[in-house]
Amino acid sequence: MPTLLAIVIATLIGGLLSVATAAVFAYSARATWVPILVSYAIGALLGAAFLEILPHAFEIGGSAGTISTTLLIGILVFFVLEKLVLWRHCHTDHCEAHAPDDHGHDHGRSGLMITVGNTFHNFVDGVIIAAAFMTRFELGVVTALAIIAHEIPQEVGDFLILLHSGYTKRQAVLINLLASLATLTGGVLAYFALDAMRGVMPYTLGIAAASMIYVAVADLIPGLHKRAELRATLQQVVLIALGVGTVWYTGWLLGGLG
Repeated sequence: MPTLLAIVIATLIGGLLSVATAAVFAYSARATWVPILVSYAIGALLGAAFLEILPHAFEIGGSAGTISTTLLIGILVFFVLEKLVLWRHCHTDHCEAHAPDDHGHDHGRSGLMITVGNTFHNFVDGVIIAAAFMTRFELGVVTALAIIAHEIPQEVGDFLILLHSGYTKRQAVLINLLASLATLTGGVLAYFALDAMRGVMPYTLGIAAASMIYVAVADLIPGLHKRAELRATLQQVVLIALGVGTVWYTGWLLGGLG
């Protein structure tokens, strides 16, 4: 399959699937499932970063020290972006656990912010998917899988924030759907830009890994600590392991088929 076509398909499926799933959850009042999705997403993100993306970054060139430095800089950059409220999303049950009346004022101010942040985030996801596919097809599939796993709970949270901000369900779906097209845009633009800069691909993958690690560790994991009981902890550990295992098995299966 041509690389550009694979990028287009992966970014379209990723964006549309995450929005559609978020809409189903929101319409059917299944927000209590978000913590389960979050635990799985953590495993998928960390598995993709450490088992696939970073090893391939070392494999295709660049010294270990340079790529490690790129990873560190990437984490710091995403921290700054989050501080600037460009990267802040509702990933946990924090938004769903309270009625709109409890946080109505905050939600009213956050609807536009969430939309802007979501669009930017989706654009970067498209760039990450493109970089992975341009390195190796199997890596692209695994990366897209990890991003989709992360996008679904994120989109559920964003959807609920828009509802609490005063948007109708139809408007919230349309806004998230339009924002998801940024994934396709980022992927296509990155394909043509990165094609002329293949020498920086290892460092692009390092930044991609940094984004996944940062989102998993800084945004998603803290939310799991809100449920400290043993049963919830065991459930989280199992789901995180399942996310890692899914990435490992997908990479192994695609590698065997390749």
